[in-house]
Amino acid sequence: MSLILKILSYLFLSAGVQCVHQVSWLPCKFSDEHVFVNNDNHTETQLIHRQAMLQFGKTGDAPVNPHGITFLITGLGSKVDLRRYIEGAEAEQLECELHRYSTEGIHVRWPVMGARDYNHWFSCTLRHTKGLFTVTSFLRHPSDQPPPGQQDYHKWPPIGDKEILTTTVAMVIKTQTPSVRAGLGSQQKLHCQFAVDHKGPDITVEWDWQHRGEKSRLFSHTSRTGQSQGTGVGLRGLAGGDASYTLPFTKMSSEGTYSCSVSVNPVLVSVDINLQIQERPRVSLSTGSTLSLLEGEDQRVFCDAEGYYPLDVKIDWYVQDPPVSDQRVGAPLPKLLENVLQSSHKEKWDKTYSLTAFFYLRASLRDSGKQFTCSVSHQSLRVPIKKSFILTVEDPTRRILMLSIGVSVVILMVFLYLFRTRRRTVIKAASLI
Repeated sequence: MSLILKILSYLFLSAGVQCVHQVSWLPCKFSDEHVFVNNDNHTETQLIHRQAMLQFGKTGDAPVNPHGITFLITGLGSKVDLRRYIEGAEAEQLECELHRYSTEGIHVRWPVMGARDYNHWFSCTLRHTKGLFTVTSFLRHPSDQPPPGQQDYHKWPPIGDKEILTTTVAMVIKTQTPSVRAGLGSQQKLHCQFAVDHKGPDITVEWDWQHRGEKSRLFSHTSRTGQSQGTGVGLRGLAGGDASYTLPFTKMSSEGTYSCSVSVNPVLVSVDINLQIQERPRVSLSTGSTLSLLEGEDQRVFCDAEGYYPLDVKIDWYVQDPPVSDQRVGAPLPKLLENVLQSSHKEKWDKTYSLTAFFYLRASLRDSGKQFTCSVSHQSLRVPIKKSFILTVEDPTRRILMLSIGVSVVILMVFLYLFRTRRRTVIKAASLI
């Protein structure tokens, strides 16, 4: 009994450790900015890439790396706790980027308890290396200094190499579908989740689509007026921070970049979702599973790939010798055919493409029993689609001999039939006499 209790206690403690396991710090790339006026009196921005550390804790914590810039995120445990949005991911699976954020001269007191009149803002983007999610948040760094009289990016306050910036997360947005591959006619839900650090914020949620220079507004909603434009987002879900957008029927024109943005004055945060249409090719051969030819006979063999998208597809023909009966190790390896020709890509009415790869086959007795395989590769396929046929080659003299024998057998059978019929007639006539 005590052994069972020990096992249960161990499992309970193990589960507890996994539950409380959270990322405590992350190395980040901080893109600092140096703004200056050039010789032509134009404002230029020089990006300066600096190493920084994103550290979770409370005010006064010692930096993990005392020799670098530390962005210390406090106020943990709230609904905008950044660690909640990266649960399940290890530190080495996350890419972290930090940028300054300009409010372009707009200075609004952030409506949370204890907030100061002026803040420095930073955007923090965390991406999963396997594309499972993208999280962007705004870090608010209160300042005792009065706001500058000009647009803030014209005079960024300097940040020392060992400086500790104590911040809180003001707003966060996440998508679990940063990249979507969809087939034609499918329904897709583009995930977008957000949270703000105070109640009753004046929020504007928007969805935009952009592709090849074309851009359009799909949906917008303002909480202050309660007015919405467009469809695809459930209004009930917005109250809980769910701004996911639903595409009921994907078309070729659905392809592009979808942006989910949430703005609370004076900041705007957004995530991009790339949707790509992919259609699997349909593969067929001009022959059946076997092809029978006479020695010396010519045959053009086709392999057709149809209905694929996007354009890039690869078609290869292979030939493989038949296995030898007493062969002990493995089958013969296939060899790539060199004399293969291809048609040009043809666009169909539904914007998908087709391609044909063919070769001329001259039948030879030494090729009888060989397997010919068409292999089609496309980015919509995990493994290539393969279609094969077995070639059978016959000696024409043998076929003539077999035909002659067949004809002789038929003639003999006809002669026997006529002979038996005549004999029956003679016997019947004799019986009548």
